[in-house]
Amino acid sequence: MSVYDYTAEDTKGNAISLADYKGKVLVIANTASECGLTPQYGDLQKLYEEYGDRGLVVLGFPCNQFGGQEPGTSEQAASFCQLNYGVTFPIFAKIDVNGSHAHPLFQYLKAEQPGPQESGEIAWNFTKFLVDREGRVAARFEPRDTPESMRSTVESLLG
Repeated sequence: MSVYDYTAEDTKGNAISLADYKGKVLVIANTASECGLTPQYGDLQKLYEEYGDRGLVVLGFPCNQFGGQEPGTSEQAASFCQLNYGVTFPIFAKIDVNGSHAHPLFQYLKAEQPGPQESGEIAWNFTKFLVDREGRVAARFEPRDTPESMRSTVESLLG
């Protein structure tokens, strides 16, 4: 198994295969527009701009499971990111990342990199998973870990 075995809906409801990103290094993050950590959108965008030409792609997955901090529609979440943080990386449809309705991609990511929670569950918005060029989950960064703190791992995965 790899992340390439999964699909996710874009903000218009189209199924997107993660196999479309084969050969790329991915940052996959659950996001929210009304969170104290929301400025990480800007930092994720900076990484995307800096390393995109070397093969880095950031994928944002809005989630309303933590404090109701993504209350709008998927389209509203994507528009917010673009207007407020200049986000040009892909933003997908809203999903659940924990619980019985957790998106299968996030079930897989958590199984591969359980993190510090005994349950392996995601603790809050802006948990970030790094995926290598073969689709393997290489690292997990917790919400308060800044995108900047991921730089050396991103660089090593890009080669």
